Amino acid sequence: NSYNRLQGDDRTGSFLPCMSVRCTGSELSLAECTLYAPQSVENVEVVAVKCYTEPTNGSRQNECPEFTCVNRKCIAWKHTCDGTDHCGDNSDEMCCKSCTNGFHCKSGVCIPSHAVQDGVRDCLGGEDEVHTDEKNNTGTDAGRYPVYSNPLGDIQYTRNYKENQLECGIPNMEYVYRTEEENGHGRRKRVVGGEETLPTQIQWQVAIQEADRITCGGVYLGGCWVLTAARCVKPKPQNFKVKFSLWKKHFRQQTSDIARVKNIIIHEDYNSRTHQNDIALCLHPNPAVRAVCLPWSPLQFQPGDNCTISGWGKNREGRSTNILNWANVTIIAGCSQYHSGRISEGMECAGDLSGSVDFCQGDTGGPLVCEDASGLSFVWGIMSWGEKCGEANYPGVYTKVSHYFEWIRFHTGWSAVTKFNH
Repeated sequence: NSYNRLQGDDRTGSFLPCMSVRCTGSELSLAECTLYAPQSVENVEVVAVKCYTEPTNGSRQNECPEFTCVNRKCIAWKHTCDGTDHCGDNSDEMCCKSCTNGFHCKSGVCIPSHAVQDGVRDCLGGEDEVHTDEKNNTGTDAGRYPVYSNPLGDIQYTRNYKENQLECGIPNMEYVYRTEEENGHGRRKRVVGGEETLPTQIQWQVAIQEADRITCGGVYLGGCWVLTAARCVKPKPQNFKVKFSLWKKHFRQQTSDIARVKNIIIHEDYNSRTHQNDIALCLHPNPAVRAVCLPWSPLQFQPGDNCTISGWGKNREGRSTNILNWANVTIIAGCSQYHSGRISEGMECAGDLSGSVDFCQGDTGGPLVCEDASGLSFVWGIMSWGEKCGEANYPGVYTKVSHYFEWIRFHTGWSAVTKFNH
């Protein structure tokens, strides 16, 4: 590896084009990192990594008859997806549908058996650290490692551990959903439509106030930063305030804090016509209440996962709500089929295809929050746009926050924007 501090091209005066690479620190190869498009940078520290492959001398006689690792090492098929890194770059344990040994993460990665419940989150969703039941999670009919669950008896232990270790993603309250018996198993009862929150229930929810009117929602990331939709703000921070721990929109509460916005950063490629890159950051003077976690990988949550939305927007009758409401929604696959020609990279659909749950005017900028297997909450989306609010087959469209993880880190310059904001 080589490291240089570069000041730009002295001959042309132009900035340096750099490729952004997101690595978590546990990778054995650049193949495990996320690559981002080049961007011009000025006066930054640049790390260069020299990569190479073994020469083949132009001959096909050295081609691998079985599995070729990313680093070109050749291994037997029987050594893939077994929880053991035979390649040396872990590429034989990725994109697995099941594991013949070890533990199968939801993201398709197999990890070794000794990594289960060892106090370190090896799976993106943390399911390897959650207490388990008797079903197996190896992808086979019989195996040692079970499907994750979170028994109510473990909640206090889990909560105490997380509060000592993390700075984000821990709800202010724990909720016990009513269950009903179905085929001998309890399941969560679905919430149909929105319902009122309790005071300070969703502490990372903020209200964006322009002049004297609350126009949008937002979400607190920690430090002095709030994330919202680009459509909610203008490059005039003096016109905006953020309200924390607000419950009733038109009443002053002792639990609420109001902060003036010091700076607003709107995504440089935001397009108000197409809604692309509908994301913005607001800087305020002082740290606030509980923060939500930032997702760093697009694989952390998948279509079919249940999440929550919250806001003070209009209800089905077209009236704005005075009390902060919340509802359960589901991440929806195939977003383009519901909004033909209007979905681009960095967008995600969520809601209920029956139209019974959706966000509406006044909710924009608020969070779509998903909880992982260990109970940590992540802001998976920012409410962006939709058609025919609350109608069937028109799910709401969200800005996918994981797509903008590096953008957030770059513009905040805040070292705490890492895994779990810690």
